[in-house]
Amino acid sequence: MSIKRWFKHWSITPLAVKRAFPDAALERIQQAIAESEKTHSGEIRFAVESALPWSYLRRNAPARQRAAMVFSKLRVWDTEHNNGVLIYVDLADRAIEIVADRGIARHVTHAEWEAICEAMRARFRADDYAGGVVAAVEAVGAKLATHFPLAAGESNPNELSNKPAIL
Repeated sequence: MSIKRWFKHWSITPLAVKRAFPDAALERIQQAIAESEKTHSGEIRFAVESALPWSYLRRNAPARQRAAMVFSKLRVWDTEHNNGVLIYVDLADRAIEIVADRGIARHVTHAEWEAICEAMRARFRADDYAGGVVAAVEAVGAKLATHFPLAAGESNPNELSNKPAIL
């Protein structure tokens, strides 16, 4: 375990999440998810945490491992068409991960997900955290709408909460 990484995670408090994502930003993200889900049958979740849990730091686990666990804990995999997508942010590592269930993952390449993450990073560098997440939700929603569109008159039953998860 890197002392520098440990110190970074130790020094970043949950207040960092509140600064980056105040209540109005979280509401904006929730609304963006709800709007996106009107165009496809997929489910989008957003999760953010200030720092990784000690158990991940002790074994020097990458943020991707934590994102996969959050994907499971939030039950993003538990959708009828296996088309749930998690957008995960770890503020301490400045890590952004997109974890997609197998239904959508077979249609969208890793490079396409990474491009969405890179666009988020650019917005984050400009201190536009909410804008970065909303743009990512829209981009993920566009991928889902391409591969899992709703038929005319069909609605998407909300299988997962649209509320951002603060871990």
